[in-house]
Amino acid sequence: MVKTVRDLELNNKKVLIRVDFNVPIKNGKITNDNRIVAALPTIKYVLEQRGKVILFSHLGRVKTEEDKLTKTLKPVAERLSQLLDKKVEFVPATKGEILEKAIDKLKEGEILLVENTRFEKGETKNDTELGKYWASLGDVYINDAFGTAHREHASNVGIASHLESAAGFLLEKEIEFIGGVVNNPKRPLIAILGGAKVSDKIGVIENLIEKADKILIGGGMMFTFLRAQGKSVGKSLVEEDKIELAKALLEKAGEKIVLPVDTVVTKEFKSDTEYRTVSVDDISQEEMGLDIGSDSVELFKKQLKGAKSVVWNGPMGVFEMENFAKGTIGICEAIAQLEDAITIIGGGDSAAAAIELGYSDKFTHISTGGGASLEYLEGKLLPGIECLNK
Repeated sequence: MVKTVRDLELNNKKVLIRVDFNVPIKNGKITNDNRIVAALPTIKYVLEQRGKVILFSHLGRVKTEEDKLTKTLKPVAERLSQLLDKKVEFVPATKGEILEKAIDKLKEGEILLVENTRFEKGETKNDTELGKYWASLGDVYINDAFGTAHREHASNVGIASHLESAAGFLLEKEIEFIGGVVNNPKRPLIAILGGAKVSDKIGVIENLIEKADKILIGGGMMFTFLRAQGKSVGKSLVEEDKIELAKALLEKAGEKIVLPVDTVVTKEFKSDTEYRTVSVDDISQEEMGLDIGSDSVELFKKQLKGAKSVVWNGPMGVFEMENFAKGTIGICEAIAQLEDAITIIGGGDSAAAAIELGYSDKFTHISTGGGASLEYLEGKLLPGIECLNK
């Protein structure tokens, strides 16, 4: 097991915390603060232990100097201050005298937020000197950013290479739940995979064939599997270069993989077009499938009965369009109503769907990292976790 924040001496220590404040901002206003809220338990704990909190986070992709005007973390500092009911000092620098002086002035139980780590080009390259410099600003390091745990960056691996380091409460939770599903699940374990492309989920499917009792497949990726079965799918999304792979996965999995039996089809990719529900054997050449049908929802519900562990990653259809959201809503409701089961959403669009539908408190765990949770489900070692002291 990795060390956690509970294992560290924090009193009067300068505590560097890598958080994930990569939140959506429109016209200078945060439109969704879930990631900030998720980091609060660790931040509050360190403050209560009289630590001096220094927060690091990225925000978006920074490719040009112009990006720096819109990708500043200042609005985040303001929102965090409101959530904590406490002043959060924002430092508009990632290194140098301004930052160093601000840290030197910090007292026990005070907090500051450093400007966007990606303003430094060396951040995403895990620049050795940058990681060493940031580490020199603190006494101990906590990683609480699962969303970047699959990346080897200066603000996680780089800093952790030079300081006593541990996982925050959020990262600990991700390790406990997603790691538990991968390594020691309560059975039966049912995996539900959706989203557009098979290529995004190949590693997950291959790993879960060995671990899961059933794998239910929906979303756009289902059509590549249906083609692999020799079915005609009209204009539905298909990855032609992955058909043979899908065929191999179906052969390897046997009855473990369960595919939809019907789909909601339309002739145009837009929300207000005419649509109908047909068997997966009856898709016409002019039509495309944009959701799983009601019979498929019922089939998946039957597969979920008695499940003790469920992991869901990816919507069942084009969830953004109301007419093609029913499959995702049906599956979300079915999982939420399970009793005595560990239910996990692996981040991304399925997490957004559950939150939007008001079911967030009905799941055991909703992951904060889409890409990181996928790689964890693949069984990969994540650099942002592996670098922490054991």
